[in-house]
Amino acid sequence: MFTGIIVATGRLTALTDKGGDLELGIDAGDLDLATVRLGDSISVQGACLTVTRKVGTEFFADVSRETMAKTTLGVLGVGSRVNLEPSLKAGDALGGHLVSGHVDAVGKLLEVHADARSWRLVFEVPESLARFVAPKGSICLNGVSLTVNDVRGRGFDVNIIPHTHRATTLGELQPGDGVNVEIDVIARYLDRLLASSAGSQQR
Repeated sequence: MFTGIIVATGRLTALTDKGGDLELGIDAGDLDLATVRLGDSISVQGACLTVTRKVGTEFFADVSRETMAKTTLGVLGVGSRVNLEPSLKAGDALGGHLVSGHVDAVGKLLEVHADARSWRLVFEVPESLARFVAPKGSICLNGVSLTVNDVRGRGFDVNIIPHTHRATTLGELQPGDGVNVEIDVIARYLDRLLASSAGSQQR
């Protein structure tokens, strides 16, 4: 599990085809790899990846076809900046919201507007996810925990403060860019429970 609070940004150093899926090489930047063991999980642009090896300041992780299909990782290039967060440990502060690192789909940035010292970003998600996005609810975009301002159909907007603009990849986004979207895990399970309950009542 993660919190959606980005610890550091890194850079892709390698994308190696492994017969249909990929191995990513990532320079960890300010993330201290001394605290990371082989087999640990790291959120990379919001996708939970397993560290398979480390070389100096780099770590490597395999990306399956499913992950490539559901995220933007497969379309990034060498040199791309990525958001990084190590998995939670017992006793860690929960600064954002509970994030699993299981990306639901790729959304799209529609608009960017200056809003005092912040930026208001308008996104669109696939129709299948729209019902999970609620005003003042939580959503995870490229691994960043954010609060939804308003919802209009498949669209919604969030504000990012100057720190988030600098410290994450969200400040680099341009209209038309894709983002990894993870809906609130509580909303996911509530929807499943309600659907199961309705099915039981119809029997």
